[in-house]
Amino acid sequence: MENNDYFTEKIAPKKHNENRPPEKRAERQDKPHRKDFSRKPSQMVTDNPPIDLTMKADENSPRVEIIGVRFKDVGKVYYFSPKGEKFRHGDRAIVETARGVECGEVVLTNREFPKSELVSPLKEIIRKADENDLKQLELTAKKEEEIMKTFVEKIREHNLDMKPIEVECTFDGSKILFYFTSDGRVDFRDLVKDLAFIYRTRIELRQIGVRDEAKMLGGLGICGRPFCCASFLGEFQPVSIKMAKEQSLSLNPTKISGTCGRLMCCLKYEQNCYDDFLRTTPKVGAYVETSEGKGTVQEVNLLTGILKIKLDKKPDVPFVVNKEEVTVIKDGKIQVNRDEIKALKNLE
Repeated sequence: MENNDYFTEKIAPKKHNENRPPEKRAERQDKPHRKDFSRKPSQMVTDNPPIDLTMKADENSPRVEIIGVRFKDVGKVYYFSPKGEKFRHGDRAIVETARGVECGEVVLTNREFPKSELVSPLKEIIRKADENDLKQLELTAKKEEEIMKTFVEKIREHNLDMKPIEVECTFDGSKILFYFTSDGRVDFRDLVKDLAFIYRTRIELRQIGVRDEAKMLGGLGICGRPFCCASFLGEFQPVSIKMAKEQSLSLNPTKISGTCGRLMCCLKYEQNCYDDFLRTTPKVGAYVETSEGKGTVQEVNLLTGILKIKLDKKPDVPFVVNKEEVTVIKDGKIQVNRDEIKALKNLE
């Protein structure tokens, strides 16, 4: 039997459960419901009270000293106990992780944190990195370049449908991780045997997606700037086709997808603002009442709040009005139809 630790699977994104029973709606009132869009966003009434994210912890709760360590230029920050050592931003620390002993960069200096808010027990650092450790990091980086060349050659020898992306060696040399992309499942058992025979250490191959590939390799986006994922995004945020439609963007794949071929991460940045605008603006198809009579909303500019309405009395002449000057009788809906989902399903 082969070691199952050598095999990894490409995790598919979670899908919504289409068989989930529909949620119960509130009973209709006798009077027709009309939304008042003349209110400002801060005046809109919500069912749930706001949560104070700046709430201070109990002053009497015990506090522990922590530091934040990151192992990649753009990645998650992990917390450790400094064990009495004082660190400056940019210092290196030797710590023990699930992958083995690693050398990370200190991005959060010594500070106190409520012990009650720690999710898991706080591990202590092994030591503060010295000159020998920094030299070991340089040697490891050179070693990874040489291993990458061997990785490429072995893939060609075995004629595997794989694209090598990156090689990582743990600081203590106990494991070597090989990252690759592929359109499907790959039987790389013979490749693992060859690599383990050459380097005499634990070998782990990981199949990653196109987003992780772009994050590792880097590059320039269509905006002319370096990839967000390779510059400052620690984790990928979920992005959907509905976001593009709510932002009135063209659903052209070349316009809303990044170099990785998926929806651009920057669609998420302003989504909160658009959600706020949508709560205070009638949507296309909404039936409204204006000073000139009733009509249907034909066009909406969310940023300016200007509406173009087709009046029942004068259907040939569009009526332009601000959203605060109308009363909604029946609001419209923004939906992604089946044809759009079918054409753009590979972007999510």
